[in-house]
Amino acid sequence: MQPDPEPRSNQNWETTAMGVTDTTQQAFDRAQELKQFEESKLGVKGLVDSGLTSLPPLFVHPHETLSTLKPARPKPDSIPTIDLSCCDSFRRPSVVAEVGRAARELGFFQVVNHGVPTEVLDRTIAAVKAFHEQPTEVKARIYRREMETGVSFFTNYDLFHSKAASWRDTLQILLAPKLADVEEIPEVCRNEVLEWNQQVQRLGSLLLGLLSEGLGLSAGKLQELTCLETRVMLGHCYPYCPQPNLTVGMTSHTDPGVIALLLQDQIGGLQVKHGDEWVDVAPVPGALVVNIGDILQIMSNDKYKSVDHRVLANPNREPRVSIATLYNPSNSENEFGPFPELVSSDKPAAFRQFTFSEYKRRFFTKELGGKSLINYFRA
Repeated sequence: MQPDPEPRSNQNWETTAMGVTDTTQQAFDRAQELKQFEESKLGVKGLVDSGLTSLPPLFVHPHETLSTLKPARPKPDSIPTIDLSCCDSFRRPSVVAEVGRAARELGFFQVVNHGVPTEVLDRTIAAVKAFHEQPTEVKARIYRREMETGVSFFTNYDLFHSKAASWRDTLQILLAPKLADVEEIPEVCRNEVLEWNQQVQRLGSLLLGLLSEGLGLSAGKLQELTCLETRVMLGHCYPYCPQPNLTVGMTSHTDPGVIALLLQDQIGGLQVKHGDEWVDVAPVPGALVVNIGDILQIMSNDKYKSVDHRVLANPNREPRVSIATLYNPSNSENEFGPFPELVSSDKPAAFRQFTFSEYKRRFFTKELGGKSLINYFRA
């Protein structure tokens, strides 16, 4: 399907969220609005670029979500920053201890001196930003939800399952086990994506080794289970939002898979649930954010925590850009469950065995908000 020759008038989108009271009509209108938005291939940034000044109803979130969007209480040291420069020295055990403690207590930490050059971080952010700043008709050529080529551009992968859409566009690229068709990777960011793939493969191996050792296992345990072999890159763009009090950049969720590695710019907006409070993950220059996924919490028999996190809508005129790399097992039919080494009479298995393909089927047929499937697989 060819993209529209011109962006659709924003007049269609500036309807009141409260103007229809009949439930059946509301549902019908929402379905029509979703269809119209998807077929326009504008993306959220396309709406902003067209001059939109208020949110379309499909992006307005319910009160129960919006009521929690209070500024996080300042806690500058709540998310630890761990120096990885000593991993090849006699100080490695202390780094393992720090990583293990953060994974158990918070599920999130930042790493510095990780071996990825600062100029690579800056180039990768700039390249993904350049993709999102291209004209709508250029991005529309790869606006799709299927991944046959390993490359797609879309707004909200759960757009048709969620109660409300989030104010975010995403460029998704499969990095491994089979790299996306290189010619399909947008030229504006192609070289940077290929370089990023090499960096995250190396760094992912280091992180999985540290996390394995943090559980008292061998450094290669997670890699033996193919946990490094599937990598997906998500280049998110959170454009300026004219009404940030009515929506979110990304709803509260936990991540599937093993770990996620996040490169964020300096605008901020990422928050983590710690107890009953939301805590800001303040950008640290040169740092990368690491968080535990559901599968690793299960394999660790609840020692490591996969925790809820979200992104606030961006009130700044400058778009927020972040790049998440998700690490998953490549063998979807392998059975996963708690490591036998972590199961005992004092600590029985907290989860049943299941295949990763079963997990993915359940994850991708539900909305992102409240996504954690941890309890579903409990023994």
